[in-house]
Amino acid sequence: MYAVFWLIDQAIGLYVWALIIAAVFSLLIAFNVLDTRNRFVWAVADFLYKLTEPALRPIRNFLPSMGGIDISPMILILLLYALRIFLWTTLWPLVAR
Repeated sequence: MYAVFWLIDQAIGLYVWALIIAAVFSLLIAFNVLDTRNRFVWAVADFLYKLTEPALRPIRNFLPSMGGIDISPMILILLLYALRIFLWTTLWPLVAR
């Protein structure tokens, strides 16, 4: 059972990194550091968008408009870390008995 909890924890960690990379990537595109006409840049941006947008969209719909500042990745990262803490402190002791 430990392996299942470890796998879930690692998947959450990888998703957090994907959120961070997607946020940095979108900033680089917004400031014209990266050009989306480049096929590789476009493919990476599209992959990151498709990976992160389903989880970010409900948060963006819930938050009020903040004038171009998107804090939804930070909120999702905080929620994912809270989920990790919940898994290891609450559920793991119940299963490990």
